[in-house]
Amino acid sequence: MRIYLQGGKEFFCSKFTSKVWFKRILQYLASPIKNIYDMKITHRQAKELVNLSCSIVIGRHDQYAVWAILQSTIFRAIESGISEVIEECILAYPSIIWASDGFYLFHSAISQRQEKIYNLVYQMSSYKTFIASHVNHDTKENALHIAAKLSPPHRLNIINGAALQMQRELQWFKEIETNLVQPACKNAYNKAGKTPRMVFTDAHKDLLKEGQEWMKETASSSTVVATLMVTMAFVVAFAVPGGNKNEGSPVYLDRGAFTLFVISDAIALFSSATSVLMFLGILTSRYAADDFLYTLPKRMTIGLVFLFLSLAATLVAFSATLSLVLQDKVTWIAAPLLVITSIPVGLFGVLQFPLLIKLVYSTYGPSIFHKQNKRMIH
Repeated sequence: MRIYLQGGKEFFCSKFTSKVWFKRILQYLASPIKNIYDMKITHRQAKELVNLSCSIVIGRHDQYAVWAILQSTIFRAIESGISEVIEECILAYPSIIWASDGFYLFHSAISQRQEKIYNLVYQMSSYKTFIASHVNHDTKENALHIAAKLSPPHRLNIINGAALQMQRELQWFKEIETNLVQPACKNAYNKAGKTPRMVFTDAHKDLLKEGQEWMKETASSSTVVATLMVTMAFVVAFAVPGGNKNEGSPVYLDRGAFTLFVISDAIALFSSATSVLMFLGILTSRYAADDFLYTLPKRMTIGLVFLFLSLAATLVAFSATLSLVLQDKVTWIAAPLLVITSIPVGLFGVLQFPLLIKLVYSTYGPSIFHKQNKRMIH
């Protein structure tokens, strides 16, 4: 709708413009919402299909066929990590959990590193008690021996970086060692005469070496940057902008920008020094396998956080210095400086923050092992 004004001018009604923008927003949001709805519908239909298939198979009253079909279905679901299929099969035919001597289900969940299936089966108290002391008759291996082996490549590669991959492997090993197997199983020997710890060391020696190299390269590069920050912040502290008066006090001592400069420089100095110490702690580490679980990721996280803080503080100090020097002649310098200063900080965030988030989440975030469905507890 158009409204004409005197002089031949015209403009679109604001109400019409609002409707157009509202329609565009709805079109933008409609597709993701529809995709989520379709996924939920597909998930529900898949569960109904599994239930119907189980009912048909069980209704044939052929125990051999029931075991063969459901067992094959469960094994495929383990490889794909589809815990819902396993849940429905066990609820429909509980005896299927004892397929392949009752050991294969948990053995496969651990060897395939399928935490959802592990969490699901872990809640079944009677089955968990059986697995805690069960030893495979052929290989003489218990559940901890299985957890000590290297993950399949398709599961290992979902984690970026050898150090984080090593951390995830240790998380699995510690989970089985602490919360599942009995104490006697921790030092039990398999058919090859190896304890679970020996199996873990042999299976992960290449991954451990890659993790060491990744940690050293990252720490070395970051140490160089942090050292430059320390040097620059230390020198600038004694070469204040504007110089000093005859009695030694800074010329711009009474200006607010000078206070900002001093605080920013101090933060940059102490942050970069802390970052250097953390990275040196990584470089001088013994690089034992257990260090990748908590110690090394913690040091890397602290080092990256303080390195980012020192970079931001250094740029703020630089902006405050230029503002002091040029404020009398270039009064509009503050706004461009703010924009320019934010560019390096933003680039550092884009390049390093994904790594930092992964380190924090994998080290301090929620565990991948947790209860997820109360229907399976019995």
